[in-house]
Amino acid sequence: MTERRVSRAIRIGDVTVGGGVPVVVQSMAKTHTADVRATVEQVKRLEACGCEIIRVAVPDSEAAGCLSAIKKGISIPLVADIHFDHRLALAAIKGGVDGLRLNPGNISDPAHVAKVVRAAKERQVPIRVGVNGGSLPKTDDESLSVVTRMVQAAMGQIKLLEDMDFDLIKVSLKAFDVPTTVEAYKTIAGIMPYPLHLGITESGTPGCGSIRSAVGIGAMLYLGLGDTIRVSLTGDPTEEVAAAYEILKSLNLRVRGPTMVSCPTCGRTEVDLISLAQAVEKRMAAVSRPIKVAVMGCVVNGPGEAKDADLGIACGRGRGAIFRKGELICTVDEKDLVDTLMAEVDKLVRAIS
Repeated sequence: MTERRVSRAIRIGDVTVGGGVPVVVQSMAKTHTADVRATVEQVKRLEACGCEIIRVAVPDSEAAGCLSAIKKGISIPLVADIHFDHRLALAAIKGGVDGLRLNPGNISDPAHVAKVVRAAKERQVPIRVGVNGGSLPKTDDESLSVVTRMVQAAMGQIKLLEDMDFDLIKVSLKAFDVPTTVEAYKTIAGIMPYPLHLGITESGTPGCGSIRSAVGIGAMLYLGLGDTIRVSLTGDPTEEVAAAYEILKSLNLRVRGPTMVSCPTCGRTEVDLISLAQAVEKRMAAVSRPIKVAVMGCVVNGPGEAKDADLGIACGRGRGAIFRKGELICTVDEKDLVDTLMAEVDKLVRAIS
């Protein structure tokens, strides 16, 4: 993996982004921001599964007026997502948000940006220059590639902020197309020092969207890019957080919760391994400790993989051997495998807590 790009560090609330600290996981509330109760409840669920920064949409003054109450009800930094109307950004800052996201494609008037920057500078509120491939500023040169236009839009906004002596900046250049997004981030990473917020925008439902996001975000992380990530899915936002941690876990960048190893099954398998693996995965969802659990279906790879894990099952004909740290604990019937394994998981979690 390429050595990680070290960006300038900024603080969003009490969370540091950039400067070489671990990659931060974000999400965005799917509720109507004006519904304070629903928004706070959703954010608390996200907090519980590891979300470290939350963004909310601010489409109107009613939503902006609710930010202060939302801020009081949650424990993680709050970022206001602003489009078109700079006055909503001013109201959000007044409401106590920890960060702003501005899209240069629809807030481009220098005078309006200047008002926001003055207020943000006064309260030390970072601004994300959030470029989206679907809402780029207009151009007279239609020969320019989307990558070039994205980078130009971001750099134009960055220069505008820097000219006002403002450097609490974070940058994103998101598109649906993975190669376009990767090239945009690679390009801008070499010409400015600020932290990068990674994501593939409008990536889809949890099934296909998680794959598209993993390919795009994973490629950029492998190239050493990225300080914070958001997996954008059409679904429950807790699935975004889970997917984000799986991406980080796959690259050995961060580990939260269990890692599950399971074989795909084949004609050698003599137990219902699919149901077994699904049952183990479901019950491990409540585990937050970074343990490795293997569920293997036959004697070819099973014993080796199970022994390599903190806990594991290697199955045979209607039975399975359970290993802990490479040592055989017991052999039990198929019907007792999940309960026996989870009892050992509970013991291990208590031991490391």
